[in-house]
Amino acid sequence: QVQLVESGGGLVQAGGSLRLSCAASGLTFSSYAMGWFRQAPGKEREFVAAISWSGGSTYYADSMKGRFTISRDNAKNTVYLQMDSLKPEDTAVYYCAAKRNGLPAKEQMSYSYWGQGTQVTVSS
Repeated sequence: QVQLVESGGGLVQAGGSLRLSCAASGLTFSSYAMGWFRQAPGKEREFVAAISWSGGSTYYADSMKGRFTISRDNAKNTVYLQMDSLKPEDTAVYYCAAKRNGLPAKEQMSYSYWGQGTQVTVSS
């Protein structure tokens, strides 16, 4: 079955960096667009970033542009989220998701598979 496993979360001070990874199995990874989403306590899950099947196209939420970078390695079936200049408001559980068709999108309903999430906590 399809599995998406996130890692790399943790506690970091404001201004610091983290790199999240999401390892995929059970699907033809290079055929899927991948996305990152996050959910802060008491808030709805929101779009963070997405990347096309080839990595040639990326898409970011406005508040993450310039601070977050999504990338992928199809040989390793892994998608990454590099997060720099972190702020306390970035504290959330971060989820990766896989979307058929291979084109990036911000709509959660477009994604077929989801990971369990990894906690990111940014202290002030």
